[in-house]
Amino acid sequence: MANDLDTLIVALYVQVDDLFHLLGVRRGPGRPPRLTDSELVCLAVAQVLLGCNSERRWLRFAGGRLGHLFPYLPQSSAYNRRLRAAYPLIEHAIRHLAGLTPSWWDQFRLLDSTPVPCGASRETVERSALAGWAGYGYCSSHSRHFWGLRLHLLTTPDGAVVLWCLANPKLGDREVACAMFEAARRSLRPGLLIVADKGYAGRDFEDFVRELDATLVRPDRRGERRRFGKLGWFRQRIESVNDTLKGQLGLEEHGGRTSRGVVVRVAQRLLALAAGIWHNWLIGVPDKRSLVAYDH
Repeated sequence: MANDLDTLIVALYVQVDDLFHLLGVRRGPGRPPRLTDSELVCLAVAQVLLGCNSERRWLRFAGGRLGHLFPYLPQSSAYNRRLRAAYPLIEHAIRHLAGLTPSWWDQFRLLDSTPVPCGASRETVERSALAGWAGYGYCSSHSRHFWGLRLHLLTTPDGAVVLWCLANPKLGDREVACAMFEAARRSLRPGLLIVADKGYAGRDFEDFVRELDATLVRPDRRGERRRFGKLGWFRQRIESVNDTLKGQLGLEEHGGRTSRGVVVRVAQRLLALAAGIWHNWLIGVPDKRSLVAYDH
């Protein structure tokens, strides 16, 4: 199987089309759309992998680059509307692809959060439809303040997303992680080793993870007795996952202006990451998170 974007899109189409049929996806009354839900999801993945953050620019470009795979392309308004409506399908596709990767069965999980800026000016903050959900936060990894949300991720060692959510940055990492785990207990197998950073330190959180029949591992804090050490290898691995999302998949350039818009655009990027990792496992690429073959 070739290692290129066209091959990934075809393979992804087969997977999500079968998935949507199993889910019993039904269209409403009237004429069937010229672009199916399966094609829409694949088109959204291709948009992210090719680095087109503007939907108008993307649809102009896609006709020449992917016209042989998508004979019909909608207008930008219809594409945006359909993509927001397809959010539940994107969620199902993310979980499905993660479950197909061999790393899903690994007992090792990475837990962390990263900023998702949603505005860069005071006027934007005051007039944004995200006011009340988004807020001001601080990113210690890059020593910067931002206005927006935090993306909380639980991933496999190679970056396949197991659980995720967006939350106000003023909420503590442990508080959000507890809510995320509680809402998806069935996604957490017994015996998991969850590796997190120092922000997840706390006896109550460790006890909560233990109740899930899992073990929390984190770097030792200053003044604590030695338990696990600095775990520098963990920071390197989780930062590389975040770097892929931000550097190659444009997480911070999502362009969302409403809550639904932000959620869908973040999910779109997580699906592109999941598709790339799944396909790399499928064709035997050594670096499972490498997306270079799909960005042109």
